[in-house]
Amino acid sequence: MSKTGLQALPKVRRSMKEVSPMEDKKIYLLAELTILPEFLEEVKAIFKEALIPTLQEPGCEALYETAREDDPHKLVFFEVFSSAAAHKFHLEQDYTKRMFASLDGKLSGAPTRTKLSAL
Repeated sequence: MSKTGLQALPKVRRSMKEVSPMEDKKIYLLAELTILPEFLEEVKAIFKEALIPTLQEPGCEALYETAREDDPHKLVFFEVFSSAAAHKFHLEQDYTKRMFASLDGKLSGAPTRTKLSAL
């Protein structure tokens, strides 16, 4: 008998884990920042500098730095941390603190941060 549908997908996929959403302690974040046009390249460089050390942190499972196609000054970040402790560790790092401090005066409006949950 052959496998069909979801049964045929490799078990390494996150969606195939036998973990209910209530047991999933991961932190899923979606952040959006609108950058003032004159600072866009500088801010992109700031984020690029923090990307590699962030991805090397224990507990950082994913970090995607993107921009909206229809509004390149709106940067959108999707982050996954293995736990609240891993996210706290990330926020305590010097490069993370420098990154946030360097955004002062370069944003158009307040950033939005959305905490997501797995389905």
